[in-house]
Amino acid sequence: MYFMLLYSYFSSVLSSPLYSSSCQLQGKSHLNGLHKAGDVVLGGIFEIHFFSLFPDLSFTSVPQQPTCHGFLILGFRTAMTMIFAIDEINRNTNLLPNVTLGYSLYDNCYKLQIGFRAAMSLISGQEEKFILDETCQGTPPVMGIVGDSFSTSSIAIAYVTGSYRVPMVSYFATCSCLSDRQKFPSFFRTIPSDGFQVRAMIQILNHFGWTWAGLLVSDDDYGLHAVQSFQSEFVQSGGGCLAYVEILPWENDRAEIKRIVDVIKKSTARVVIGFAHESYMINLIEELLRQNVTGLQWIASESWIAVTVFQTPHLMPYLAGILGIAIHRGEIPGLREYLLQIRPDLHHSNSYGNNIVKLFWEHTFQCRFPPPPEGWVDDGGALCTGQENLEDVETELLDVSNLRPEYNVYKAVYALAYALDDLLQCEPGRGPFSGHSCGNLKRLEPWQLLHYLQKVNFTTSFGDQVSFDENGDAFPIYDVMNWLQLPDGTIKLQNVGEVKRSAFKGEELTIDENKIFWNFKSKKPPRSVCSESCPPGTRMARKKGEPVCCFDCIPCSEGKISNETDSMECKSCPGDFWSSPKRDNCVPKKTEFLSFQEPLGICLTAGSLLGTSISAIVLGIFTFHRSTPMVRANNSELSFQLLLSLKLCFLCSLLFIGRPTLWTCQLRHAAFGISFVLCVSCILVKTMVVLAVFKASKPGGGASLKWFGVLQQRGTVMVLTSIQAAVCTAWILSASPTPHKNTQYYNDKIVYECAVGSPVGFAVLLGYIGFLSILSFLIAFIARNLPDTFNEAKLITFSMLIFCAVWVAFVPAYISSPGKYADAVEVFAILASSFGLLLALFGPKCYIILLRPERNTRKAIMGREIQT
Repeated sequence: MYFMLLYSYFSSVLSSPLYSSSCQLQGKSHLNGLHKAGDVVLGGIFEIHFFSLFPDLSFTSVPQQPTCHGFLILGFRTAMTMIFAIDEINRNTNLLPNVTLGYSLYDNCYKLQIGFRAAMSLISGQEEKFILDETCQGTPPVMGIVGDSFSTSSIAIAYVTGSYRVPMVSYFATCSCLSDRQKFPSFFRTIPSDGFQVRAMIQILNHFGWTWAGLLVSDDDYGLHAVQSFQSEFVQSGGGCLAYVEILPWENDRAEIKRIVDVIKKSTARVVIGFAHESYMINLIEELLRQNVTGLQWIASESWIAVTVFQTPHLMPYLAGILGIAIHRGEIPGLREYLLQIRPDLHHSNSYGNNIVKLFWEHTFQCRFPPPPEGWVDDGGALCTGQENLEDVETELLDVSNLRPEYNVYKAVYALAYALDDLLQCEPGRGPFSGHSCGNLKRLEPWQLLHYLQKVNFTTSFGDQVSFDENGDAFPIYDVMNWLQLPDGTIKLQNVGEVKRSAFKGEELTIDENKIFWNFKSKKPPRSVCSESCPPGTRMARKKGEPVCCFDCIPCSEGKISNETDSMECKSCPGDFWSSPKRDNCVPKKTEFLSFQEPLGICLTAGSLLGTSISAIVLGIFTFHRSTPMVRANNSELSFQLLLSLKLCFLCSLLFIGRPTLWTCQLRHAAFGISFVLCVSCILVKTMVVLAVFKASKPGGGASLKWFGVLQQRGTVMVLTSIQAAVCTAWILSASPTPHKNTQYYNDKIVYECAVGSPVGFAVLLGYIGFLSILSFLIAFIARNLPDTFNEAKLITFSMLIFCAVWVAFVPAYISSPGKYADAVEVFAILASSFGLLLALFGPKCYIILLRPERNTRKAIMGREIQT
């Protein structure tokens, strides 16, 4: 659209028959402006009125010019700052000596069409006729433009100025799209781009932990490009989420505005970002006031953070405490004094529209210059004299305590001036242009100024360095502002920090939280999150169909932990560690083994010591009564060996209690196997002796006793025991039992146990004991009915029955018992079988020896035999 407009404009000029020697303008634009001639003229486009009216475009008559309304004092002050800077440069003998700068300023009336007309007038001029010869009669060329104030207008104008390489330095256009050097090769700016502004806002959001915010943008390039930046910088980077994105309508669309306010009210986001021009925000704020929407923390962009129209007492319940980004404040010495000297008669009049100084004068003093409008005097209106005193009225014009856009204009003018100064100081033959040539004032081309503007680098009187990067962007710095509500209900705009880019630290936010006014009862920053942070011990689980900031906190499963806030996943603990009850750190796993200190271990230890003591007592009784018939009749030597082996059986159970070590693991099964084989061997031999004695009492059976003498008995016991000792030795040497940390039984415990090493060795050990036990049981069972007053075969049969029953029950119980309970089952089986043998074999004998001594005689024993 912009190129078509340009094409039609110039094609009409070039088609004129006067083109061979002169050009005739097809028409004029009656624009508000201010002009002054000079050797080099700088153009300027400013917003001095904030709305305009266009006439009917029926094209049945000559179209009338649009009219501008709503005078902006701040816009006028910005334009006058440019004139002040040019006047200051003209008085500076060190900068551009012998060169006078002129200016040509226009009012864009906050309309793209008017701003574009102003730009075309600056480039081509508005003279009826200008001569293309050496006399250069007509409007001097504009070497650079300061403006425009809005991104959309700047984009349109920059396309045209870029085509003709006319430098354009904006003081207020922030769209990041303007940093594209391919599209806008001649565009520069002294204000940071929206990309930096968005990142500055994101740093504020991150600083206060606001991860859930709403975004309202204006329906123009300024707002729509901001949406893209927030999506890429804030959302996709994982810094936070946008609860909603709403585009504010330009017109006062009550239905759409009401819908947007309903979205704000229903949302859980308590932080709302307003990235829009003030004209878009007015209707929205009126609707918020109408619906009494409070409790929101607003973040304002630089376009409306400092607008005074919102800083009224009736809006303070809704807007007080706003945080926002503002253009970096600067100081311009002498500006106030210059503004006080403004007089309508001191400035050249505008032949093509209204002189903006006269418009300001009429607005400020509510008067009209002659000739006044019809009926003005009759209605009591005053006439302006031009001699009115500005100090007699209250006007924002003279408040230079908060210069922000004005400071950017000041820097823009000086940037063009320094670039021009560098160009004029070029030494012939050492220039940057073709043939090492230099530019000169008589044949100065705008594109030549562009070369030096790109390299300009200077420091203002306020101490700020001004230079441009490869994209034409100035050194980025923003002030962080806050609306402080004073006791009388008025608002003070206070600086609470800044965001700037450092060559060493990157983008850096500094903020003084103690100075911030929070418009909440708590006087603290609000919480604005979709979901509260997941504490350590949990992980984040996204809610289906919702933004990433909306999630559930799922506790870590057993054995996993998260020791950070908002962990995405839980980490597994190392092998010997387990998760704490809160799942926030790994702790060493509990260890489990059959301990001497726990109740079960104490009971089993007591049982072992009790059995050992009883065996010792029985041994003492038998030793003391070794000459009595009861002891002598029951093979006293084997009885003593049996009692000693039972003591070893009781004592070997202690090796199964306590933390396993290598030597206890190796010794426990060897001691167990050898002790029990010794015990069962004694019983087996004793049973065989009983059976041999009975056979020897029969006619012709005396020869059987020669095989069961004392030496044969000892030898048999030793041989049978040696076999078990050999099995144990082979087992230990080939696959020794070792301590083992078992983590299979419990997830949160380490069970210390003895790995058998060789299951075959363990099976052979138990199998050998079982074989001898069954053999003893069978022989005793055969001899159970032998005629004798005290038939020991019956006792052996009963004791071996108990022994076998215990160990048969042991096998499934041992296999099914985990951890320390397997050792407890084995100890219990050892004690139970040992007590069974001790009580069954020696209980009746001790009863007779101690309580029925009259039966402990040979006569009694023999008598019993005769009776039977």
